Amino acid sequence: MLASARGFWGRHRRKILVSLGVAGAGYAAYRYFDSHRRQLVRVEQRALEERAAEEIIKNQLQTHFENVQKISDTTTLPFAMHYLRSRIMEELDISHLTEKLMHGKGESSAPALTPKEKYDTWEKIKILSFTRTVSSIWAMALLSLYVRVQVTILGRHLYLDFARVTDGTQLQEGSDTFSKSGHKDFLATADYLATYGINALITKMQHAATEILKEKQLKDPMGIDEVLETILQILKQFMGLCEDNSWINYLVPENANLYAQLMAVSSSGFDDSSLLNDVRKLDQLMSETRIVLSSDDFRNIMDRSLKKIASVVVEDLAVQIGAPIPPPGLPLAKLLAKVAQLSLPLLEEPDKNKHIQIIRSMPEVELFYTFLYANMPPET
Repeated sequence: MLASARGFWGRHRRKILVSLGVAGAGYAAYRYFDSHRRQLVRVEQRALEERAAEEIIKNQLQTHFENVQKISDTTTLPFAMHYLRSRIMEELDISHLTEKLMHGKGESSAPALTPKEKYDTWEKIKILSFTRTVSSIWAMALLSLYVRVQVTILGRHLYLDFARVTDGTQLQEGSDTFSKSGHKDFLATADYLATYGINALITKMQHAATEILKEKQLKDPMGIDEVLETILQILKQFMGLCEDNSWINYLVPENANLYAQLMAVSSSGFDDSSLLNDVRKLDQLMSETRIVLSSDDFRNIMDRSLKKIASVVVEDLAVQIGAPIPPPGLPLAKLLAKVAQLSLPLLEEPDKNKHIQIIRSMPEVELFYTFLYANMPPET
């Protein structure tokens, strides 16, 4: 039996070895290609997972942006607009001047005004009426644009900070990140214009209005188109007076550390350094905001917004007057009360303010903030 087997092996050894070699090579090739196939499957699976993760992050980014914008719409801007309205109405109140004119007509026990006193009072009403409305146009438009810049920058910071901590896990609405690292103080700068910047703004706007209106007499006729041109000229004169983008100082504190100290004092009544958040983070956010506001792209949407709102305001004036104005127009003195009243709807609460909605719906404005949030250079 063994001899027979050895004989068989001797006669067929070469064939057996070749067959075993071929089988072994085939098995090795199979293992190699199977391993390669498995590796390709893993790579494809990982790529699918990465694409799915990127899509999740993209959706989370959009959702987070909408949540941050909602905070702006329901809290930040309404509070700032309410305070701004009260400050402008307080600083540019003309009721005492109109009462002076009424009393000067002998309708009270007050002595009648001399011709010069009457003329001077009318001149003040002329300047303050236009100053109030044009200041309201500028302040409303810039505050609306500024808050959107502010919240967009903050929203991106919050998203990136949160993403680093959670490594891409689901973003949570209402994260306490808002109360940390200077974010809360940054949001509070929305009322900086009404609190600290409004007096300087009004003073410079009044200078601009005085310059443009100095040749316009109270008896001179003025049509709707000329009212619009006058408003645009005052805006242009005002911006010309704000050299080196100094108008930004009406909206954004120049010094983060000083601003934080002011906030600490106003909150507690004394200088309590324990109330100060991370001033370095606040300074970073404010610096980024200043860069955006000083850009040509922002100046573009700012100019377009101001011109758009000026046109809408003058259309409202025509509606107030009612009857068509015969050429060449109404005496300027008869238009002043209506011009002054135009400031009221400009400073309405955001959810009732059609002017804010108009600015938000402008395509170039929407595109600007889309690029800003994506951290891409705007091209509008």
